[in-house]
Amino acid sequence: MSEVSTNDVASILKKVNDYIWDIPMDYKPGMRVPGRIFVSSQLLDSLELDTLTQVSNVATLPGIQKFAMAMPDAHSGYGFPIGGVAAFDRDTGIISPGGVGYDINCGVRIIKTNLMVDEVRPRMKELIELLFHEIPSGVGSKSKLRASESELTDAFLHGARWAVESGYGVKEDIEHCEENGYMKIADPAKVSEKARKRGKPQFGTLGSGNHFLEVQYVDEVYEPEVAKVFGLHKGQVTVMIHCGSRGAGHQICDDYLKILDKATHKYGIQLPDRQLACAPAESQEGQDYYKAMAAGANYAWANRQVITHWVREAFTRFFGRDDLGMELIYDVAHNVAKLEEHTIDGEKKMVYVHRKGATRAFPPGHPDVPRIYRKVGQPVLIPGSMGTASFVLHGTEKAMELTFGSACHGSGRVSSRGAAKHKFHGETIQKDLAAMGISVRATHPSIIAEEAPGVYKSSEEVVNVVHQLGIARKVVKLMPLGVAKG
Repeated sequence: MSEVSTNDVASILKKVNDYIWDIPMDYKPGMRVPGRIFVSSQLLDSLELDTLTQVSNVATLPGIQKFAMAMPDAHSGYGFPIGGVAAFDRDTGIISPGGVGYDINCGVRIIKTNLMVDEVRPRMKELIELLFHEIPSGVGSKSKLRASESELTDAFLHGARWAVESGYGVKEDIEHCEENGYMKIADPAKVSEKARKRGKPQFGTLGSGNHFLEVQYVDEVYEPEVAKVFGLHKGQVTVMIHCGSRGAGHQICDDYLKILDKATHKYGIQLPDRQLACAPAESQEGQDYYKAMAAGANYAWANRQVITHWVREAFTRFFGRDDLGMELIYDVAHNVAKLEEHTIDGEKKMVYVHRKGATRAFPPGHPDVPRIYRKVGQPVLIPGSMGTASFVLHGTEKAMELTFGSACHGSGRVSSRGAAKHKFHGETIQKDLAAMGISVRATHPSIIAEEAPGVYKSSEEVVNVVHQLGIARKVVKLMPLGVAKG
């Protein structure tokens, strides 16, 4: 990954305040709006030149509103940067798979328990071993669930709702998911047979890369009243699940990149980068992608719901009781495009908000926030890297003003997986984490090396940016006890 020094960044970016930096419209020909990077001065050193280029490329797309944005965890991705946020007018704008990503609705959920850290820590190695074996993980991993063609269709249509109605959870789980666990616009008819074939055997699987299942505990409480609403308190054990739509979502993205590449030429859209392949949002091609993407997002919600059910079963068996209070707090999507209403220059508009490696952060009172949380705002879940802190925050009105109701989604990589494997040794990282009291289980040591804490930005520094900006406010800090990875 190429990096730009702080001095070079200063020559490109215009400082608005300590946490907002703009890319002027004259930085690249064709920019329709400025770029906007939400980052602290401490994080500027890890900002890639490629990320600035990608933000400015997004700023050239038709119908873009206000700014092409990048969150503090941003790094270069496919077309759009990871950590990118952009909103496009429904009537004049576009929709782009590059603004969603290959892993459609890669997301995270958190489950609370009534267990305390002191009773779990001594048995953590055995617990993480059980979870590793109960939740299939790794490249090409296959589920214990053998879904039929009709069940696959139902999952594409109804997401977490299908999983709960099939016995994998309780109705409260649906109420505690973004979009209630499914996007109604989904159309399985827009999903190819190849995507169906790839997705069918993978329900209830973590996959590989940065996906994980982590047992954590509440280390610090920042806002006790909000934490109480979320059902969190100091020393409490929680479980975080991070995964997405597996092969189904990857194939949907791949299929539509080809289709929208042709649509780009058909509609005469000039692009600075072919990876930004897109179509007018309301065109046939644009809507076909949107409906297929929604089906992929629903698959991901179903996937996380099935995993949640198996996690509950494993905990019940391990601790020998079923009164563990394992309630889902919330589930958020990280890679998705949504048609939302936002106020822009004093006028309410319908826009397609692309969040690629970004988390929705809706404020108190918003109708899309579950009723139980509406007084305090949406739970915002920001995982750390393996061995570092994760955070639960709550959304604010400031997010609606600054970022189309969005926050960062994690720590953000500072080196590639290939570079990480050259720099780190999985066995060494595993021993170092064990010395810190963190049990790690993965399919291969190389996975641990690829995801070593040292290849990510500081989760605390990243989260501090959104906290200081006020787009999401810290509620609790979570520290890991054990991690299962693909």
